[in-house]
Amino acid sequence: MKSLSLGFRKLRTLDVVVLGVLMALTLILGRFTVGTEFLRLSFGFVITAIAGYLYGPLWTSVMAAVGDVIGTLISGSPYFPGFTVSAILGAAIYGFFFYNQAISWKRVIFSQLIIAIFVNAALNTFWLTVLYKTPFFALLPIRTLKEAIMTPIQIAIIYFVLNSKSFTTIKNRLLN
Repeated sequence: MKSLSLGFRKLRTLDVVVLGVLMALTLILGRFTVGTEFLRLSFGFVITAIAGYLYGPLWTSVMAAVGDVIGTLISGSPYFPGFTVSAILGAAIYGFFFYNQAISWKRVIFSQLIIAIFVNAALNTFWLTVLYKTPFFALLPIRTLKEAIMTPIQIAIIYFVLNSKSFTTIKNRLLN
């Protein structure tokens, strides 16, 4: 078993550049969605998972926080710090589960279930109730149903991307 490391390492110039590119990709992919208004899937989560694998919870959380603030400013929406907290938590969870670890179905499923239940369904629903003065338990069933439908799709995407030959090639070039 590999030792637990939280990504508290000094970044090289290349690492800073890669994190910047990953953040930009997250912003771009976050704007493109697939599905209906209710079941909307954005692919930004894949880039956050990749960053978690490459750089651990600390640097991935920093990337997610900065990306959330920049994304809000670009979109023209009012900034709400609660969603930045959610972005940080999701990024940290990916980092804890993936950094310096072999990517297995078990790791991907557990990480995505934690994010889906605690961050997306519970915490983000709470942030929406704070923002829009909507009863929490009125929103929770719909948001939970959405997570139940989307989570298996996200699990499969993360597993296959992080275990692809293309990603392995890129990872070996970046980390060596």
